[in-house]
Amino acid sequence: MSSLEIFGAKECSLLALVNNLKVSIAVKAFQPNLQVKLNEDSGFSLKDKTNGFELIEANAIVKYLADNFESSDAIKFEETELYKCAKSNKREKYSTIEIPFNFEKPELNVTQIIVFAGLYPKFKDSQENVWFKEFSELPEVAAGIKDALAITKVEREKEVNTGAQKIHVGHLVKKQSDSIVPKENERNILITSALPYVNNVPHLGNIVGSVLSADIYARYAKNRNYNCLYICGTDEYGTATETKALEENLTPQQLCDKYHKIHKDVYDWFDIGFDYFGRTTTPLQTEIAQDIFLKLHKGNYLEEKTTEQLYCEQHKSFLADRFVEGTCPKCAYEDARGDQCDKCGNLLDPLELIQPRCKVDGATPIVKESTHIYLKLNELEEPLAKWVAESSEKGHWSKNSRTITNSWLKQGLEPRCITRDLIWGTPVPLEGYDEKVLYVWFDATIGYVSITANYFKDKNLDDWKKWWRNPEHVDLYQFMGKDNVPFHTVVFPATQIGTGDVWTKLHHLNTTEYLQYEGGKFSKSRGVGVFGNNAKETGVNASVWRYYLASVRPESSDSHFSWDEFVTRNNSELLANLGNFVNRIVKFAIAKYNGVIPEFDVKNIPDYETFESEINELLSHYIQCMEDVSLRKGLELAMAISSRGNQFLQDNKLDNSLYANQPDKSDAVVAVALNLVYLVSAIIYPFMPETTIKIDEILNAPALSITNKFELVIEPGHNIGKAQYLFTRIDEKKIQEWRNAYGGAQQK
Repeated sequence: MSSLEIFGAKECSLLALVNNLKVSIAVKAFQPNLQVKLNEDSGFSLKDKTNGFELIEANAIVKYLADNFESSDAIKFEETELYKCAKSNKREKYSTIEIPFNFEKPELNVTQIIVFAGLYPKFKDSQENVWFKEFSELPEVAAGIKDALAITKVEREKEVNTGAQKIHVGHLVKKQSDSIVPKENERNILITSALPYVNNVPHLGNIVGSVLSADIYARYAKNRNYNCLYICGTDEYGTATETKALEENLTPQQLCDKYHKIHKDVYDWFDIGFDYFGRTTTPLQTEIAQDIFLKLHKGNYLEEKTTEQLYCEQHKSFLADRFVEGTCPKCAYEDARGDQCDKCGNLLDPLELIQPRCKVDGATPIVKESTHIYLKLNELEEPLAKWVAESSEKGHWSKNSRTITNSWLKQGLEPRCITRDLIWGTPVPLEGYDEKVLYVWFDATIGYVSITANYFKDKNLDDWKKWWRNPEHVDLYQFMGKDNVPFHTVVFPATQIGTGDVWTKLHHLNTTEYLQYEGGKFSKSRGVGVFGNNAKETGVNASVWRYYLASVRPESSDSHFSWDEFVTRNNSELLANLGNFVNRIVKFAIAKYNGVIPEFDVKNIPDYETFESEINELLSHYIQCMEDVSLRKGLELAMAISSRGNQFLQDNKLDNSLYANQPDKSDAVVAVALNLVYLVSAIIYPFMPETTIKIDEILNAPALSITNKFELVIEPGHNIGKAQYLFTRIDEKKIQEWRNAYGGAQQK
């Protein structure tokens, strides 16, 4: 008999599944006399009973069992990229992984076992990787998979209505395909958030105004079981990139690579669940943008003009609009940009600015001639205005979106320059324009299309057209700050119209005002405000940050970040409301019912119909707000349902006395309250996905979809999991500490 003992991972996570697969397959391949088992007193490990030798790392255990301590680039890839995906516990992370190697044939060796297990969450339901499919069919591998699934709770969905888990399967969230395409007879929603520019670290206002708002709605849509694709990426071309690269002594490509990773890391930490996060510096961007440009040219919607343009003699470059600053001629704001005034919102020509200055070096620019291509917006105004009137009404654009767009149309559209004197950008596909590129704001909106195409690059490339050339069956939702509106409601749709192609155009536009920081503006240079990487440094969970930002989302007017409010909302709302409700009922159910849902009858609860009606009314309002993309109000209603749960426990006096003296009522209250916790887990998922995952672990239940009414989905006999705290109290002393750390020059 072997002296070795192997214990599998007990926790409910993708990492546990991957580790259990590695070891289970290795056991079948190299030590078939062993058995991987669970021991409540032990964690994941291999132990030798004779000498006390122990290993607790899965890859090391595989190598030990094979008596082969080989290493390879494939194993390094698994230990870095695939490990991060498993550790995140989000299957969607695998969709962006590109495999930098191939195996010619399946072989039972250390490398292939480790890599197969690491790739299992990506390919387990797919036939697209031939090696993966053939490897999974090896007898030892098939047997190892079976053993691993038997001991890993992450595969809960396969256990529904078996053993101690009893859930109505019709109410669960459907798993999305690895390649999301529009489906017939389903609601198909394409979601984009404004492409963040790569020359800085996003601050909280940037995050809530675009990627977080889009993510909240995308998670809502997916939890409603709509067919939904959420794409985004970094906007990487333009003068700003060239200038920042000079400042940091990097090439533009190196700068883009650096900040693309910074942005992705920030969004990963904030739990932003993109289906694909790409970038605009790709061959497909060039191909699609040039195709659109040439179709506009063929349709006679482009014209050539030699115009006067501001030129900086100090660094010998024509200045892009945003790299000219000066006083606004309309409102006298001293920090207006060359293309738009942030104070009055009017569009500007840089030559209109009073006392213009170069943003790069502060020099006074001169006027110099340059020849460029202009998009004849004036000739596209009539069909564009007709489309705006229909789309803004049908798609319920946010108020500020309509106001800004109608302001443009009211002034009358004029030809707009769509080329620039730069090197870093999409080349202009016309003779004589070798030293010019497409203007970044013409080019960047096309990035949504090319990033979608890159999502399908390793699948079926033409599938991008099923989203972007399918207006009858796809609704396009776009999220951004208000300063980006004209490019999405005027320039981009006018461009689409001018090509003559059939395009999916904007259905719903959702924009935000500005988020201020403690009464002032965010400023990276002065160290004022919380930027994406700072949030993680506080040690406060991402769910708390998401909750607070959603609660102060500047939907109709500017709002303010406040440390006092941040801490108060955590302690008085998350902890005292949601955390208290879940913790109280779960601990009671474990203490009195051993965690098993009892047989019950709601008739034993006084006025149950009134309670049910109140929950359903709140739920109906929540769904309507989320459908209207009133996210802030949706969050308030979700928390109101949790608060009603606390009141339900109070009204029915759930305590030891009720359990002892009115057991039938106690049984019903416990069952109904745990079902309400399950509903709450679904409706808070858009805002706090990590918290929802914790609640589902506590309930030992798969993800619940957002249903139209409150139903008792968890049945008698279901066994919940262990209690765990959802939130922790934040010491009020941290307020001044954080205020000092992120107050910068404001505190002087």
